[in-house]
Amino acid sequence: MNNNSRRIVVTWLCVCSAMVFAMVMLGGAVRLTGSGLSMVDWKPLMGILPPIGEQAWQFAFDQYKQFPEYQLVNYQIGLDRFKFIYLMEYAHRVLGRVIGIVFFIPFIYFLVSQKLDKQLVPRLWFLFVLGALQGGVGWYMVKSGLVDNPAVSQYRLTLHLMVAVLIYAYLVRCIVGLVSLSWADSVSTLPTSNITQAGGYIVLGSVLLMIISGGFMAGTHAGFILNTFPTMGGVWIPDHLLAIQPGWRNFFENAVTIQFIHRSLALVVFILVSVFAVQFYRSNKAHNFKIALFLILALLVQLTLGVSTLVFRVPVALGVAHQGGALVLLTALLIATSRPFKIDAK
Repeated sequence: MNNNSRRIVVTWLCVCSAMVFAMVMLGGAVRLTGSGLSMVDWKPLMGILPPIGEQAWQFAFDQYKQFPEYQLVNYQIGLDRFKFIYLMEYAHRVLGRVIGIVFFIPFIYFLVSQKLDKQLVPRLWFLFVLGALQGGVGWYMVKSGLVDNPAVSQYRLTLHLMVAVLIYAYLVRCIVGLVSLSWADSVSTLPTSNITQAGGYIVLGSVLLMIISGGFMAGTHAGFILNTFPTMGGVWIPDHLLAIQPGWRNFFENAVTIQFIHRSLALVVFILVSVFAVQFYRSNKAHNFKIALFLILALLVQLTLGVSTLVFRVPVALGVAHQGGALVLLTALLIATSRPFKIDAK
């Protein structure tokens, strides 16, 4: 792949990653506004158009009335409110289709015109398959809330979130890999610090684990309880931490335990990212300063957003920003763990 083709491909992948980022943010807004169960069917091909006209809207509303969320939770809402929550979920689904088109059509063009490196092609096919599966995973999640209990399963919600994060992270990794090739061509070959890179992967794993715990926080509404910081409702170790039997269920179904784990992981991530950022900077002060600074700033902003989201009981704007902050921190780590390292002689 020549430099011109590489720039075009990088631009295309950047657009795709930005759209996936927006998709994750919109998904957070859909969840926090209680919009996710407003569309009670799934039409992957024919569902591109929203209801048109009052009769069509009333029909969609009547369909919604047949399900437990309306009967048990939203029985007081009118058609105008229904239109809002419906359009939130509709926008989320349509954006998913648009992302698929924006990814697939250029991919086929680049493939046919042979503008892609051979090792990149299977990675892009993997991304396409993963994106196609994500639509099914989303409906699998929604179906869990169209039953007697009008709340989606926290297990399915977390799965849906993690597939989205995997798609985003893999896109960023492909972009950084292509950019690093151009960057490496302009400097002398740098030896790799295996210790620093291995530490980066450990930190990356801790951030992914924290995002998983965030999915369970969202799925169990754990952010709406014990809304004090640094204590949990005025105590360090809250009651009912292991109230559910068998004990393992507490880690996935007990909101108190899930919030305790999320807070604990926040402390672990703070320490690990801080140590890694310093080590990363020291490994090559000339080239790594900006990325190390980006890491620290992303970490501090994310922790501030997390505390604010908790203390103010998860307002939509803060909740969405906190979800986006996790992706920004993940991006910084992906950049740091994907570029060459140099060990200073000093």
